[in-house]
Amino acid sequence: MNAHQENPHPTAQLPTPVTVIGLGPMGRAMVRTLLAAGHEVTVWNRTASRADGVVSDGAKRATTPREAIEASPLTLLSLTDYPAMYDILTDATTALSGRTLVNLSSDTPDRSREAATWAAGHGAAFLTGGVMNPAPMVGTDAAYVYYSGDEGVLTRHRAALAVIGAPKYLGTDPGLAQLMYQAHLTVFLTALSGLMHATALLGTAGITAEQALPELFLTADTIGAMMTAGEDRPGAALDAGEHPGDLSTVTMMGATADHILETSATLGLDLALPSTILGHYRRAVEDGHGGDNWTRIIDGMREPRVG
Repeated sequence: MNAHQENPHPTAQLPTPVTVIGLGPMGRAMVRTLLAAGHEVTVWNRTASRADGVVSDGAKRATTPREAIEASPLTLLSLTDYPAMYDILTDATTALSGRTLVNLSSDTPDRSREAATWAAGHGAAFLTGGVMNPAPMVGTDAAYVYYSGDEGVLTRHRAALAVIGAPKYLGTDPGLAQLMYQAHLTVFLTALSGLMHATALLGTAGITAEQALPELFLTADTIGAMMTAGEDRPGAALDAGEHPGDLSTVTMMGATADHILETSATLGLDLALPSTILGHYRRAVEDGHGGDNWTRIIDGMREPRVG
């Protein structure tokens, strides 16, 4: 067995050597965090100069993807998408046997499943990951990463993976981590668009972004608390198909959405976001659910109208 292939009985004394392929901000942050934890780290990037900083910090530069894979039993991929993995590893597939790939790149659940099958076909163990924090938070107590796929990979390499962020395992389906990642990013990206629309709205009255954003963050930071107030089991009513309208109704929330759309139109702003939001409430009212809780809008999302 090559010294840097998977060892079914790894020793606990020395940190596992790790390879990182892809040195954008996230990849570089992972390298530095692993180095600080005592791991031997080998790196490779298509634009070689991106490795200069982490090599100065102590990482080893590989000249080819094959050399990078062969340097460690565990390779972390931090790439633009999954097709980039195939592009990079096309000439290194024979080096994959007996090693582990953990793909932390963003893509669809189906592509994650296809990648797991591809890796297995080349004798490699595979784990899908979704990193739930920006690069500056890698390795902090606030960092966490969703994983799915081969649970044995997480068991064997938990110590190294935990350096990046707390591991959260979702199940054997390789697509689950991507699905959870995208669910989080749905909330995040929608919130970012909302913040920018709100900032543009206030800007029409001469309120600067520097003045507006601290005020808007008050709402953004408390959405979870507002949604869970008075609930012992958040989401349980949704799972049961219950939408009691005793606190806020579809009609009430829809009226607010209508006012936002009208104000945005009057002020000459783009209407894509407020129109979409109002559409959710109008659909629920049209379906006869105006008196239900605003959560009833999920029905229209689950069963979109065609045409």
